[in-house]
Amino acid sequence: MSRWDGIDEFVAVAEAESFSRAAARLNLSTSGVSREVARLEDRLQTRLLYRTTRRVSLTDAGRLFLTRCRALIQERDLAMQMVGEDEGELKGQLRMTCASAYGERYVVPAVNAFALAHPRLSLDIVLDDGIRDLVSDGFDLAIRFGRLSDSRLIARRLASRTRRLCAAPAYLERAGAPQSLAAIADHACVVGASETWTFSDAGQETTLRPRGRWRCNSGQAVLDAALAGLGLCQLPNFYVDAPIAAGTLIPLMERHRPADEGVWAVYPHLRHLPAKVRLLVEHLEAALNPSPLAG
Repeated sequence: MSRWDGIDEFVAVAEAESFSRAAARLNLSTSGVSREVARLEDRLQTRLLYRTTRRVSLTDAGRLFLTRCRALIQERDLAMQMVGEDEGELKGQLRMTCASAYGERYVVPAVNAFALAHPRLSLDIVLDDGIRDLVSDGFDLAIRFGRLSDSRLIARRLASRTRRLCAAPAYLERAGAPQSLAAIADHACVVGASETWTFSDAGQETTLRPRGRWRCNSGQAVLDAALAGLGLCQLPNFYVDAPIAAGTLIPLMERHRPADEGVWAVYPHLRHLPAKVRLLVEHLEAALNPSPLAG
């Protein structure tokens, strides 16, 4: 039995606060993960985790052990990575996540080109409009937008996006176009996941709460509703630039278009950034900047 046995499983459980989530992260069975952690505790003759039917938490000894185990795993993985780099090839797996629509349109095509250039690297891409916890969910990299607040993460700006207010010609023929920000309150709005719309007013950011009888948490569905003439919408320009160019949507209040938001590559704060992450971030920066969203 190796003295390493159970350490990866223990760290995964501690970070995920769940045996089942840790098992999914490691691609192992829940019973196997539980067994390895129990054997580790037996070897140490110390309880590392408190287990209840609802959650898993660390004992005091577990907290101390977790800190050292993370450092050991990082150094081990770095040593293995350096061997792969010396051979001139990227190996192993890279897990990343991104919002669905932006990921499908821009990130995944860029990652596909990267994968072709590195045939021994495995890529696991999760497209999800929620905000995943990179540390507990075991992601190497995420693409995020706007303001970032997680101090555990390092961020590198890749590109920018903005939001545009627009409506279909059929809707504007019926209701007219708003001539001021205040007039938006008199219009039907098709609303997405955000409760507020953002604008620039005299150089200052301002927010409005749109009102309407139609709401959906899918940006594509909001676009379809706007194209059908159901009302005003405010969407990132990667949704609306093409319909605006085609004349099926009309841009509105362009002088109040909000400031650009950053498109960021974010990754956990590591002592040594793996080459696979560093090189993919550099590849994405070149692929997305100049941004395909400019307009």
